[in-house]
Amino acid sequence: MKTFLDCIPCFYRQALEASRLACVAEEQQKLILDELASVLPSIEMNRPPPEIAVIIYSIVNRFTKTADPYKALKDRSTDLALKIYGRMKEMVINSEEPLKTAVRLAILGNIIDYGAQHSFSLDEEIEKIITNFSKSSNGSYAVFDFSVFQRILKKSETILYLADNAGETVFDRILIESINEIYGRGKIIYAVKEIPVINDAVLGDALRAGIDASAEIVSSGSHAPGTLLSVCSPEFLEIFEKADIVISKGQGNFEALNKVTRPLFFMLKTKCSVIARDIGCNIGDAILFYKKKKKRREKIVKNDNY
Repeated sequence: MKTFLDCIPCFYRQALEASRLACVAEEQQKLILDELASVLPSIEMNRPPPEIAVIIYSIVNRFTKTADPYKALKDRSTDLALKIYGRMKEMVINSEEPLKTAVRLAILGNIIDYGAQHSFSLDEEIEKIITNFSKSSNGSYAVFDFSVFQRILKKSETILYLADNAGETVFDRILIESINEIYGRGKIIYAVKEIPVINDAVLGDALRAGIDASAEIVSSGSHAPGTLLSVCSPEFLEIFEKADIVISKGQGNFEALNKVTRPLFFMLKTKCSVIARDIGCNIGDAILFYKKKKKRREKIVKNDNY
């Protein structure tokens, strides 16, 4: 996906928020924004936003000398999500359609995103996921290709699950466990980022969430807030090509992968107008979107009544 003019204010916001989390003085924060302002004019707009985000966070890291300014927030996100893990498991177990319930929870967990949101209360949002589970923000416009997902999942031996944010990993765990419990076969590979970027999950975050009990955790090799295939490791690229099904979580992965040739499933909450426009939905929608091989879907067709 290309970068749009709407993305540029978001780049500045992310740089400022990361520098504040690193607790540097305002003078340093201004220098970071000045450096970003000097770099942006030379950036080609046909590059995907996660690729530009690499530049942004390299500037932040250089000035702040902090490799993971979101570390405390990531740990807190995971710990808060783990507190409602038992309640979510009960919801799945007691559901008439356990897989569909697990999918919906996994998508709604994508609300835990410090990169995309202008204001965010983690405690409130996590509680909303449970209390308002029966609703979706703009449900009548949501894309929910569940029947296709279920059909392909049934015949898949190797499942590649692309992680997005820390904390959200606990919601992913619910879905991964449900897939194992329902189908009881095959192999699930959970791919995280190689190094910290925003609040994206790395190995330690996945382990903290307990993913290792149900899936093999690997690094994609990507240092971007999205699975940019151009910077992924050869080992990961082989897994990506050979997997029977790829589940891609979050906006960053959508931005990085929505033009790839292989089919995959995107799971996300739409948090900005650029993504909503590209998919053909509203901001706030919960999305399970099946992307076929090469031809981009011309018109979004609602189904399964999310």
